[in-house]
Amino acid sequence: MTKLTSRRGLLFGAAAVSAGAVLTGCTSNDPDDGGDKAADTQPAADDKPGKQVTIGYAGPQADHGWLNAVNDQAQNRAKKYSDVSLEVTEGSNDTAQQIGQIETLINKKVDVLVILPADGKALTQIGLKAMRAGIPVVNLDRIFNSPQAYRCWVGGDNYGMGLNAAHYIGEKLKDKPDAKVIELAGIDNLELTKQRTQGFDDGLKNYPNIKKVARQAAEFTVESGQSKMAQLLQAQSSFDALWNHDDDQGVGALRAIEQAGRDDFLMVGGAGALSAFQTIKADSGVLKATVLYPPTMAASAIDLARALGQGKGVSGLAEFEIPSTVTCYSAVVDKENVDQYMSTGFK
Repeated sequence: MTKLTSRRGLLFGAAAVSAGAVLTGCTSNDPDDGGDKAADTQPAADDKPGKQVTIGYAGPQADHGWLNAVNDQAQNRAKKYSDVSLEVTEGSNDTAQQIGQIETLINKKVDVLVILPADGKALTQIGLKAMRAGIPVVNLDRIFNSPQAYRCWVGGDNYGMGLNAAHYIGEKLKDKPDAKVIELAGIDNLELTKQRTQGFDDGLKNYPNIKKVARQAAEFTVESGQSKMAQLLQAQSSFDALWNHDDDQGVGALRAIEQAGRDDFLMVGGAGALSAFQTIKADSGVLKATVLYPPTMAASAIDLARALGQGKGVSGLAEFEIPSTVTCYSAVVDKENVDQYMSTGFK
């Protein structure tokens, strides 16, 4: 979960499919044609050691479970590669301090920068400065105001979170006449919250038997989740499903639900906290699934930065260069697949 604006872009999986389709359409089956040789010889990133790359990483202050997981994912991924040296700044949510930290990395002449800005708008100029200095920038999650400030953006899909939550709930309730759902949103003045709600509303349009009867905004905290959920429960004596935007505030929401003695609906969370995964696996309460906003995007940012530094493309794609935009998929995790994702859960 991130507290500042993100953006939607091409799904990585979809990009891979369309790249493969283009390759098939543009090459000949004639072995002498040479059409397939480029795909066989072009450079692509892999796990084998290559050119040494120094990556500067400027991440956020870990004041939320998701943000702490992002920093851990980046650092642990870099340790996987013997050809990567990671220069890590102290995480900060102060824009002036983070600008200063990135200035230091630029002066050290790192090969590539990975930046999750405290404020994308406020740090756009430092992204531009790095790019103009010949240091490519991988912009992580909170996006700069100008595409000239980064070589590649990688982040989550807030709209997709809402969409996939709606589809999960919709499939569970599709045979129930006059089904009712409610929504516990995040901070209402953030673009990401608006995107999650829009995706949820659009997804529900596929299920004419379902109506959203209430929505309450919380603040991505346990305390706000508990108080706002208590208000929803008091106002809504009967409903069939709840979508909660964030698993941290979901801890509080579950407390309110338990205190009210309610178990007559299913709940879907958001982001992918370890506590949510454990509750889903136990299958002993209303929480049946959560929709990911994966912190593993930071590990992917390190992979992309390494490929940039080595002048390579991405394994599995036909292009010589890495994509300019990678949007991580918002998978739904329930009891059927929770074991697969347990290691990615954040505390």
